[in-house]
Amino acid sequence: MSFKDSAINFFHRSATGSTKLRIVLRLVGVTVYVLFTGLFVFMSLLTDRFLNLPELIPESLSIVLAIPFMLAGAVIYIWAVSSFLRLKRISVLLNPPTKVLSDGPYSYCRHPMIGAIILVLLGLGILLRSVSLVFAFTPLFALINAWELKEIEEPELAQRLGSEYIEYKSSTPMFIPRFRSGAKKK
Repeated sequence: MSFKDSAINFFHRSATGSTKLRIVLRLVGVTVYVLFTGLFVFMSLLTDRFLNLPELIPESLSIVLAIPFMLAGAVIYIWAVSSFLRLKRISVLLNPPTKVLSDGPYSYCRHPMIGAIILVLLGLGILLRSVSLVFAFTPLFALINAWELKEIEEPELAQRLGSEYIEYKSSTPMFIPRFRSGAKKK
């Protein structure tokens, strides 16, 4: 079995297994993801220091320019989590949705939480004045997440949620929102 198939099966087991298995796998997954994200910040700061890169912008501008990115990311993330909680009315970590979520930010893009994290990383890069976080590590983070979502998570979602997810995927962009005029498609 290939790595991709093993990963898809792992995601499927973590979404459809017993409650105990879902709790353990989801908590491990969240922990690994937080550490993975933190590693990108840590490595970018080491890279800046190792390569003796200049600071991205003056300190006086960093907060002013960083706040819009970080605030937008936080708002989108909270909006996405609240959309999940409204759908399930219980913890998403314990019971992944059994139907496609296409409300709130999910009506504009399929993965608003990842997009929000990318915005926060960009804002953090600006705040820390890190050239490598803004121009290397955040884009790399986005590419790795896009690959994982496209190759592993989305095939599992299609397997678990069927034609409803396939239709949603074909009509909704992955990260960059498409704002529609007029009535929204449901």
